[in-house]
Amino acid sequence: MSLPFPQVGMDFVYGFFHFGMGVLCDIHFNAEVSGVENIPRQGGFIVAGNHVSLLDPPIVGSFVPRQICAFARKTLWKGSFVSWWLDTVGVIPVDRDAGSDVTAIRRVIRVLQGNKGVIVFPEGTRSATGRLQRPKSGVGLMACRTGVPVVPARIFGSYEAFGRDRPLRLGTPIAVVFGQPLLPGDYDDRTTGKERYEHASERVMAAIGALERPRPKVI
Repeated sequence: MSLPFPQVGMDFVYGFFHFGMGVLCDIHFNAEVSGVENIPRQGGFIVAGNHVSLLDPPIVGSFVPRQICAFARKTLWKGSFVSWWLDTVGVIPVDRDAGSDVTAIRRVIRVLQGNKGVIVFPEGTRSATGRLQRPKSGVGLMACRTGVPVVPARIFGSYEAFGRDRPLRLGTPIAVVFGQPLLPGDYDDRTTGKERYEHASERVMAAIGALERPRPKVI
C-alpha cells in the first residue's frame, strides 16, 4: 500500500517538484499509473523505461514514490538556476560527446550502492518513431555491477503528446506501467563473457517490451 504523500520522506525541493509534476500530469495528460507496488520500498534499485519524449523522465519520476536520480546532458549546467536545480534534485550530468561517460557510471553505481534509486532509459536516446529501439549496454553494466532489482517501466502516449519533432499536445492521455522487478538471476548471465552487459540490457528491454497498456476503466 503506497503512502498518500510520499514526498514527506523526500528532500524538500525534490518533494515539492515531485508533487507539482504529479499534479501537472493529472491536469494536462490525465496520466494513469499501474504497478507502483512493484517499486522496492527500500534498498537500491533501477527503473528502466522506454524513451520517446522529453516528458518521460519527469512523468515516470513523479509516479515513483521514492526519491530517485536521473540523467541529463552535461551542457545543461550553465551556472544558472537550472544548474542549481539539477544539482539539488540529484540529476547526474552525462557527457554524451565522450561516448561512455565513466564518471557518470561510477556515480550511478555509488548511488545504487547507497540504497537509492536511479531511472535509466536503456535505448540511450529518444525514439524518432515511438517504437522500441535496441538497448545500449549501460543499464546492463550498472545492474550487473550492483546486483540491484531492475523495475521495467513502459510509457504510453508520451510520443503522441510530445515526441521528437512533434508539437506539444496537452490533453493527450498518458499511462505508465511498472512491471515486476527483475532480480540478478533474471538478467545477469555470467556465462556470456564479454557480452554479459549487452545481454543483461537486452533482457531488461525485453521486459519493457512485454508490458501492455492498461485497459480503459469502464464506469
